Amino acid sequence: MLAPAVAVLALGVQSTPTSAAHTAPFATASVVERPPQDNVVIEWNRTLLGIVRTPHAQPATVQPTRNFAIMSAAVYDAVNAISRAHTLYGISLTAPRDASRPAAAAAAAHDTLTALYPARKTSLDQQLVGDLAGIPNGRAKQEGIQVGARAAHGILALRAHDGADATPPRYTTTGKPGDYRPTPPAFKTPEFTHWGNVAPFLLRTGHQFRPAGPPPLASPAYAAAINEVKAIGAAHSTTRTAEQTTAAKFWATPAQYAWNDIAQQVAARHSDLDQSADLFALFNLTVADVTIGLYDAKYHYRLWRPVTAIRLAAGNPQVKRDPAWTPLVIIPPDPSYPGLSSGVSAAAAAVLAGFYGDRNTFTLTSPGTPGVTKTFTSFSGAATETGLSRTWAGAHTRLDHRSANELAAAVSRYALSRLKVAPATPGSPTAKTPAGSCHAAGVPVAVRDSKLGKILVDGQGRTLYLFEADKGTKSTCYGACARAWPPPLYYFVSDTKPGDITGQALNSFGAKWYVLNPKGNKIDTS
Repeated sequence: MLAPAVAVLALGVQSTPTSAAHTAPFATASVVERPPQDNVVIEWNRTLLGIVRTPHAQPATVQPTRNFAIMSAAVYDAVNAISRAHTLYGISLTAPRDASRPAAAAAAAHDTLTALYPARKTSLDQQLVGDLAGIPNGRAKQEGIQVGARAAHGILALRAHDGADATPPRYTTTGKPGDYRPTPPAFKTPEFTHWGNVAPFLLRTGHQFRPAGPPPLASPAYAAAINEVKAIGAAHSTTRTAEQTTAAKFWATPAQYAWNDIAQQVAARHSDLDQSADLFALFNLTVADVTIGLYDAKYHYRLWRPVTAIRLAAGNPQVKRDPAWTPLVIIPPDPSYPGLSSGVSAAAAAVLAGFYGDRNTFTLTSPGTPGVTKTFTSFSGAATETGLSRTWAGAHTRLDHRSANELAAAVSRYALSRLKVAPATPGSPTAKTPAGSCHAAGVPVAVRDSKLGKILVDGQGRTLYLFEADKGTKSTCYGACARAWPPPLYYFVSDTKPGDITGQALNSFGAKWYVLNPKGNKIDTS
């Protein structure tokens, strides 16, 4: 009569106490020390990086972090459906243990990317043919291809109604001091105004770890932050060092691209195919979710960029007006607080450090500084430079940097505690409940009064819902859906106190959700 309980499908996120989560989920002793040969996981991540760096290849209103997460989740599921080392992220899949994992990973990556970038199908097909040509023909190869295709189809279906295809709402400034408005020289329309509402991959909502707001414009902290940028971030600053100028230009590109470069470089030295599938799932899902959280906070607080604050200088007498002030770099078209590059970099560094340890040496180049190669000896050092460089560039204040780091720390801790990709228990073929399985509810159900009359709630007073897409006893809500409407019985994450019914009649994940009466039937007031 009620919707079935559903396992939370997030790389080991299950309806078990959080104390069971691994605090150090990666066994560094299992990392291989020889460069892997023909690691298709890294190869396909590099292919996607090449696509998103190609002008106009990426849809203008879709954050590329989403597509990295989709591909990585599909590859992870395809590989682990065979190895059975870890709980799957998406739909329940099984495959013989001797199926080809390289074939599965290549097919999963190919099928997700051809769906996301249909104009690239010819080159993607050629890449898949080349990968499969190196795998001996036979049953193992075919079974690997099949499970890879099923994994890709499952992940794409899970994300089909995640809000990424919504029309970004038009942004209109209030004109009040502190409220964001487009910046010179192009005064471009603010972008990704909808991204904070996209369903996360691991978090419950985009605002789950929203940081506290910036200090008031009249505060000394605000004045100090703006005046620092005014001095060090100007196009012709006399206080910025040559090294800071180089770093500011070096990191004036999308941070997620540089950090995927770093992840590929380190993984190629240390991880085999299975470990790479685990790493890139953890890495790209975390970066995708911190990006959603950052845009949620940006358009919640709507703080103007330093260039606007300096040119108008309203709201604080300690900030002196300079109508001609110009930053070193072009400013991205979105609010200042928190900083996207700072947050993405901090989250990426935390994941990589959790997997490999912080101290790793890697080199990078950047289109912002042709001919310059930078070498780093730790993930945290690179992340710190990335974040601070945005102040040296005149794009952000330290306030933006700190708030982004706080958000990234919370998201990465959450991901690291829930994405349990440590080796499975020896002797156990699965070690955890397969994703997509259904369980008997086993949850106390009660009746309480609400605005809709008497309704069903769980033992903690949370309102229970019926999902119209479900037929009979089979649940169709998993992955991102299960994080918005968590099991073991459906309730809505936006219901913050007992008796809330904010999910009533919502159309979400392909169908409507309804509160239940004491008989277990939906309450439809339409």
